[in-house]
Amino acid sequence: MQGTVRSFDPVTRSGSVFLDDGTVLEFGTPAFDAGPLRLLRSGQRVRLAMTGDEITYITLSTFPLP
Repeated sequence: MQGTVRSFDPVTRSGSVFLDDGTVLEFGTPAFDAGPLRLLRSGQRVRLAMTGDEITYITLSTFPLP
């Protein structure tokens, strides 16, 4: 699944994304820490791994999911 970064807090390493249908989903520190990224900025395209309704992994759209 892909989306666009809506917000990111570098202190808590959590934030939110817009899905392509406009839905907003929050992601927590564990989802960010699971990936290889150091920082995200608003407007970046990202690839998401989900378990149910929860984002479990977030990375750039050009990076593969594990």
